[in-house]
Amino acid sequence: MAGVNRESHIPAMLEMLGIPYSGSDPLTLGICLDKSRAKEILTYYNIPNAKFLVANQMEDITNINFDFPLIAKPISEGSSKGIFSSSFVKNSKELEDEVKRILFSYNQPALIEEYLPGREFTAAVLGNGSEAEVLPIVEISYEDFPEDVLPLYSYEAKWILDTKENKFDVFACPAKLDKQLEEKIKQTVLRTYNILRCRDWSRIDVRLDKNNVPNIIEINPLPGIMPDPNENSSFPKAARAVGMNYNQLIQSALYSAAKRYSLV
Repeated sequence: MAGVNRESHIPAMLEMLGIPYSGSDPLTLGICLDKSRAKEILTYYNIPNAKFLVANQMEDITNINFDFPLIAKPISEGSSKGIFSSSFVKNSKELEDEVKRILFSYNQPALIEEYLPGREFTAAVLGNGSEAEVLPIVEISYEDFPEDVLPLYSYEAKWILDTKENKFDVFACPAKLDKQLEEKIKQTVLRTYNILRCRDWSRIDVRLDKNNVPNIIEINPLPGIMPDPNENSSFPKAARAVGMNYNQLIQSALYSAAKRYSLV
């Protein structure tokens, strides 16, 4: 599969053949993989997210008026692909270098966002509509990162530092939150989930801005679900925190889909 709509291909074929399936539909999958389209919808509905600009060519950053530092990343990749320590840019020259790298290495536009300096969380959601619920929130504790690693869940952090062979215990679940902030994160996550018409399950990443307001940074309607507890897969981690084993997690997502199709 290739292209910005690659995650939509199989669901689209299933719909064409009239075969029920679990998870979000092709439209939601396509929108969420194109980070700028998702952010445009969130902005329309007044859901906080970082100020952003799409650079389709180098000239698009000539008169940028954002406050540094910024984050520059490919517009339609997942699993931290294309996000490195260099993605954290502190001046115009670094921004130019990063945008050039993205345009030519990934052959797609660059998404430029103002950096959010606060705590970072990811929230797993199960269910549909008014029955959707947020599982215990996971926090990524950047205070526990090595001193020479920037506070980003970058490709280096996710796939080089975070392995079964290398203890990388930087996750807290349930996150230590006061009730007010926890409720605010859950409300923001559920609004995002329903506005983008996610179905059955998704994982939504959140980061606090300088005023401790939860901002949406990414929507993952195809969440990672690695079964091994020794791997830091956030959705199963959240499920275990609420007493749900891996089989129960998968069955819960399938039950949500079956109920949506009126099969149960």
